[in-house]
Amino acid sequence: MAVTDAESAAADGPRPLLTAPFTAAVAEAEKLIASAEFIDTDADLAEGYDYLAGSVSAILQLSRAHSKSHPYFVTSTGPYAKMGLDNPDTLYYHATVEPDATYVVRGIRGSTVDLSFQVLRGDYTPSAVPGGDDAFDDRRLDIADDGTYELTFGPALDDPPPNYFALGDGASMLAVREVYGDWHSEIKGSVTIERVDTVGTAPVEPDVARMAKRYAIAAKMLTARVHTWFNFPKWFYLDEPVNSFTAPRRTPGGLATQYSSVGHYQLADGEAMIITVPKSTAPYQGFQLGSMWYISLDYVNHQTSLNSAQAQVDPDGMIRLVVSKDNPGVTNWIETTGRRRGILQFRWQRTDDAIGPELGPTAQVIDVGDVAAHLPYYADNVIDEAGWRDRITVRQRAFAWRMLG
Repeated sequence: MAVTDAESAAADGPRPLLTAPFTAAVAEAEKLIASAEFIDTDADLAEGYDYLAGSVSAILQLSRAHSKSHPYFVTSTGPYAKMGLDNPDTLYYHATVEPDATYVVRGIRGSTVDLSFQVLRGDYTPSAVPGGDDAFDDRRLDIADDGTYELTFGPALDDPPPNYFALGDGASMLAVREVYGDWHSEIKGSVTIERVDTVGTAPVEPDVARMAKRYAIAAKMLTARVHTWFNFPKWFYLDEPVNSFTAPRRTPGGLATQYSSVGHYQLADGEAMIITVPKSTAPYQGFQLGSMWYISLDYVNHQTSLNSAQAQVDPDGMIRLVVSKDNPGVTNWIETTGRRRGILQFRWQRTDDAIGPELGPTAQVIDVGDVAAHLPYYADNVIDEAGWRDRITVRQRAFAWRMLG
């Protein structure tokens, strides 16, 4: 009687644990999170463990989707697996690519305010970020009257056809971002990708060796993810004076048509920050808070972000936001959800002109009880409890409409 592979393996003793590299990576990530110097409360630590759970879930999904032969778009970050100060207004997708292969991307343009594509390579470090030169929005595409479009990514050509974009040396990922203004009325589009030389074929079925490699890759992805975004605020935010903003600048490693202004806050109980910024003519202008884990706060059940389509604009064309733990009773309250410290981020996207310092935000820290005295249109800004509940209801329903859990 023939001996099966399983019987042969059993005779040689127990198999090594294929998940060992990944479980070791989880333990390493947990040590980093548990020892974070900015943890002040049990809530901070609990948030860190929740962040770790989301990262583990995301990495396991992404490692399974890490197919070079048969790529497809997956969600890069989202409300339940956050990273990299995810923008509450953005849907993020990516697919794995190789620089010497050719890919056809097809889609239908939705009604969101921005749709962009970016070829990524390399890692974020204090001195280098993935190249942003290979990033563009859909204004460079030929979009049909019915909203359909098609573009090709591949090796550099001497005479490329229309809608052809070179991947470049080291290309490893194609990222797609779809950005909302009005969550309630705008509709997302759709996008697909296929590799030209493998379409119509099936990928190789995984064997034990491939599964071992998958867990090893997942381990590296997890530690890289946690280490990178754990340190990112130190590289780009925390050297700035607290409770202030940088002048608007092109986003490092981001879109050529995106500007950002960043900072970090530290507010004591009873304090509030009033942020004043001109309403921009750019199609997208958004503000959000982030935690010290460099992820967005709960933007579905709390108003921890506002863009220019959602915010109340004063008669003088200025948007005035009030960041605080306690409810100041105004429409543009940005909730810290109890966090004493955190990240401040403005983004302007799809810009035609530079966003100069005069278009950037200013900030002032005051007592929360003095908010009325610092808002020149306070009477227009007031909102009661029922009105506030209505605003949160709109957020919850609009989010549920645009994205399932």
